[in-house]
This record gives sequence, C-alpha cells and structure tokens, in this order.
Amino acid sequence: MPLVVIPDDYQAATKQIQALYQNRDFDVVSLGAVDRDPKASELLSKADALILIRERTIIDEQFLSKTPNLKLISQTGKVAYNIDLDLCKQKGIAVVEGAGSPVAAAELTWLLIQSSIRKFVALVESMKKGQWQTELGDTVAEKTLGILGYGNIGQRVARYARAFDMKVQVWGSERSQEKARQDGLIVPQSREDFFKTSDVITLHQRLVKETTGNVTLADLTHMKNSAVLVNTARSALIEAGALEKALDLGTPGFAALDVFDVEPIWDASHTLLKRDNVLCSPHIGYVTTSCYDIYFDSAFKNVERYFSGDESHVVNK
Repeated sequence: MPLVVIPDDYQAATKQIQALYQNRDFDVVSLGAVDRDPKASELLSKADALILIRERTIIDEQFLSKTPNLKLISQTGKVAYNIDLDLCKQKGIAVVEGAGSPVAAAELTWLLIQSSIRKFVALVESMKKGQWQTELGDTVAEKTLGILGYGNIGQRVARYARAFDMKVQVWGSERSQEKARQDGLIVPQSREDFFKTSDVITLHQRLVKETTGNVTLADLTHMKNSAVLVNTARSALIEAGALEKALDLGTPGFAALDVFDVEPIWDASHTLLKRDNVLCSPHIGYVTTSCYDIYFDSAFKNVERYFSGDESHVVNK
C-alpha cells in the first residue's frame, strides 16, 4: 500500500478533507512543520508519494536525502520554484501538478485593501486597549487601484474594485496590458506613472526568473506617502530589502503583506510584525476550506492516476 505523506500541514487541515481518505489502497498521513514534527523523519523515510501544500515545502537535495523511497511528488496547484524538477528527474521522482482557484487569494487581497485604507485592524486593536476612534480611515471609492500582473487573480481583484467605484489601472507584460485595455481599464504611459498615480498597488505576478526582484526601491519611492502596497503573491517579487527601506522613507506609507522572505514566521519579534505601518497575515491567501477541497481533490486524483500506471501527466519526464 503506497504511503502518501502531506508535509507542512500546519493546521492539520488535510485530516478533514474526505477526498484524501476514500481510497483504501493508499495510506495518507499529514505532518506538521517538517522541522518540528517528531514523526517527520520516520514518515518521510517511508513515503512513496508526497502531496505538497503549495510552495510551503522546498524540494531540494537536503530534503530528498530524507525520502529514499519517494516515487512521486503531487503539487497542489501549479509547480513553482519550490521544486527542483531536474534534481527530481535525476533521482527518478516524478512530479505532477494540479488545479487551483483564484477566489481565495483575490478575496484576501480585497480584504487587506479595505482593511488598510479604513485602518480597520488598528482601530479594533485600540478598542481592546480601552481607546475609542483613534484613527481616521477612508473609503476606497474614487481612489486608484494599481494591479501589477493581470492574470486570473488580478482580473478578479479588478472586478471587486470596480464594484466599489475604484479607478483601476494595470501594469505588467504586454499581454497583461492588452487584456486590461480590452476590459476597459487604464494602462498608464509608463511604469513610473503607474507607481506615482496609484493609491493602492497590489502585486499579482507569478514568481519566475524574469519577475524576481522586479519591484525595486526606485519603483516604491515613486509611490505616494499616502499609498498602500499589498502583496499576496510572492515576497521575492520585491527587491530584497527594498520594502523596508521604502517604508522608512514613507513611500509607500503602508504595506499589507501575506507573504514573506522566510516562512513560517515563528518569531513574534520579527521586524515586520513590529512596524506600525505594516499589516501582516500568515500566508493565508489560499488557505480556506473551499480552496483546499479543490486543491487536494485534484492532487490526490493525480496520485491515483500515477500509481495506476498513467504517467502522461508527469511534468519532468
């Protein structure tokens, strides 16, 4: 019976997903953080397959040294930077990818946008301290939302923004700009204009070689001192150290982040958590019940398919 291990399931959430446990030909177990769960070494050493929760688990030489029996890695959603595909191929480990949904990430993005503009979290926290109306937030209507990257998530966020009477402009690849024009959105004359004229900028690019670090300190310092930067995509889209420097300069004036350079963050004294001009959430953009149902149903079907002898969906042949 193949052993399927799900590493880095911080909330043990996958134990509640029925699709993972209906096929009695497979033994499916979940682990907490692999560097903390006392069962990790034993289970990984016996694993025939892994189901990964997005990019939480980095698959490199060090990790694969712990999985001598591994035959398959099933990625929830699309394969990304977390898996060394060539290394897996060298070791005879097949990699498959599944389906996902833009809904949860788009909804969290919109939540962070409104919370930041309205200063909602700061007001709630001050009320817990016996204070009343300590901040003056604002509405999003008539403000300009800048979307960097106009794929499925960016397009959905644009629809939310327009429903709330925001002006929406887009920057990114030529394809993104052309799609934005077709949708009746603004495409500024230049990248500099995009950063200068947006009241909120939200990042929705895929993290690939071409986009890594492409949001620079110069980009950020073109932003208004009243502007908000939202990142629910990937931390590495921003040049290393640039956001902290820009926040110190006051441009943008605020950031809302769901992604970080090193995850998970266990240290409550982490520098970003201590900033009054940053709102942090623990990478929950895709972490919802409905989203997990979609991800894991697809990922487990890919496991069943592979062990039935069908390898047509392997991406690293």
